[in-house]
Amino acid sequence: MNSNSLNYVPPNIFIRLYSVWYRHFRVYTKNIVSNGFHPFMEPIIFLAGMGLGLGGYISNIENMPYIQYLAIGLPLSSAMFTAAFECSVGTFIRLEFAKTYDSMLAGPLSIENLFIGEIVWAGSKGAFYSSAVLFVFLACHVVPVTATVLFTPLIGFIVGVMFASLSLVFMSFVKSINTLDCYLTGVITPMFMFSGIIFPITNLPKWIQGIIEIFPLVHAVNIERAVCTGSFMPSLIWDLMYCFVFTLVATYIAVRRFKKKLMY
Repeated sequence: MNSNSLNYVPPNIFIRLYSVWYRHFRVYTKNIVSNGFHPFMEPIIFLAGMGLGLGGYISNIENMPYIQYLAIGLPLSSAMFTAAFECSVGTFIRLEFAKTYDSMLAGPLSIENLFIGEIVWAGSKGAFYSSAVLFVFLACHVVPVTATVLFTPLIGFIVGVMFASLSLVFMSFVKSINTLDCYLTGVITPMFMFSGIIFPITNLPKWIQGIIEIFPLVHAVNIERAVCTGSFMPSLIWDLMYCFVFTLVATYIAVRRFKKKLMY
């Protein structure tokens, strides 16, 4: 053992988390044209089909045109889908096929660093995707231009880390890639349909509303509608707290389960 190894000081926590984030960033930007194309095109297609098509039969929802109502929530659904896919399908490939985590853990990274960095990366993708969708809608003049609407990327980041942590919890139980369909179709898609993006949940029966309140996307959509319309209410504090606590709890469970899974 030489003197250099005795004097070695591992990188601090921020450098380690950044190294995980930067690794994913380099892989993603290697094909930036193909990877960055659909967050700009997907909202146009969906908005044209749902907003313009269905909007012809629906006059107003909550004192605004239906196309505007729809456009306010879609940036967050985009953040949700990309984070969920990144930390389900992406994580499974890195874990089982590419064996990326084996090589990453060979360096000065702990399992906690690895998966918290993974969550932060998914949150960054959520912020990017929500920003891309917002840019398209602002360019099409379907979202009101206000100072508070600029908080959308931040809310997209919150949605990204929420669904990244939730996806990792699910992934800690998965043994086959075919099981991922159950999560994406049975969990993520219902949240998109019943989180107040396509229609207000206040029209649903009370007992269904009580169940829907468990969905994390509902609370993020409440915050997004508030910042886009300027209708701030005290209940938004509860929505923020829910997002924060949900992310902390899900992250703790995911890291704890992966720690056992990778060590044995």
